[in-house]
Amino acid sequence: MAISIVLPLVALALSAPAFALHGSAYQKDLISDGKKWDFEWGYSGINTFGHLPHIKCLTNQNTAFDMAVIGVPFDTAVSFRPGARFGPRAIRSASARHLPSRGFNTYAGINPYMDWAKIIDCGDVPVTPFDNDLALKQMTEALTEVGSMPSNPGNPDPPKLLILGGDHSIALPALRALNKVHGQPMAVVHFDAHLDTLHPHSYPSQWSSEQTEYTHGSMFYQAYAAGLVKQNSSIHVGLRTRLTGVDFKDYQHDDTQGYIRLSTEDIDEMGPQGIADAILARVGADTPVYLSIDIDVIDPSICPGTGAPETGGWTMREMNKILRGLREINVVGADIVEVSPAYDDKGEGTGYAAAQIAYEIMTSWVVRGKKTFKKEQADIKTEL
Repeated sequence: MAISIVLPLVALALSAPAFALHGSAYQKDLISDGKKWDFEWGYSGINTFGHLPHIKCLTNQNTAFDMAVIGVPFDTAVSFRPGARFGPRAIRSASARHLPSRGFNTYAGINPYMDWAKIIDCGDVPVTPFDNDLALKQMTEALTEVGSMPSNPGNPDPPKLLILGGDHSIALPALRALNKVHGQPMAVVHFDAHLDTLHPHSYPSQWSSEQTEYTHGSMFYQAYAAGLVKQNSSIHVGLRTRLTGVDFKDYQHDDTQGYIRLSTEDIDEMGPQGIADAILARVGADTPVYLSIDIDVIDPSICPGTGAPETGGWTMREMNKILRGLREINVVGADIVEVSPAYDDKGEGTGYAAAQIAYEIMTSWVVRGKKTFKKEQADIKTEL
């Protein structure tokens, strides 16, 4: 008995100095490499998305990057509950757990934050809350400027923008900006409980003005009317809302604008991969795509923090699987909108869901861009 007790104590005594020496050497390495304080915990640091470096892009337009998170805190085009102007802040706060050093995506086999792409947080567009017409101009100009900034050497494409809303009306200035940057209309992949292709006059008020034409339910109609959306290449997924009037006129208008529709319940027969396959079949692998995700596509029992909740939505597990099935499509810009933290639960589940969606989008961008980036790097070396 005595021997069995003594032997572990001897082993511990012998190993302790070795451990102490190793720890001391490791600490010296950190100090000599200048890394003594070069880290963050999930709960510490400045509130950028995923602890990404912050560059105020609108005042530093010579900065080169490959992908950027940019907030658009605007919510004065809503028809029900406001509060999405605080969405960018809530999503960034929830993303604090996304430390770059712990960002390896086991489903993709990469860490999007530590791969070929330079990803930054551009901060927010300082958009006015007092004049929607002016706000629309501000958002369009700001997103055009950021989208026109240079990419890093070896990346032949313009930077990709991940836009944090804000209400869903911000998709219109985003599409205007992307059309200018890429020189062509976009296919739209639209995750939402609602159509958002409504004619502005479909709302019940008989009062109208130029500013009432711009709403979070009519921005895709406006984009279609302006020629910003590629014909017969777009798709709604996750629909489950009521329509206006007494018939299917909203669907008829939607057909005219070149969309096809998948309801929330279609997933019961198709499965998440079937939904992803239908999207890919619609838009193809090369067409420039604008990916627009209203958080109300997720069931409000999971994501209550939104302005126009509709019961019967998807789970985040289903959403993640669908997004992972879309890595072959050519998404050039994306938004995550309608996060209204004032209505969220105590655990801030809506913010966490939106942050996860953002992470999956960036992962897909890095995976798809990896092939092009490696080819360009090889071509540069060959020229040298």
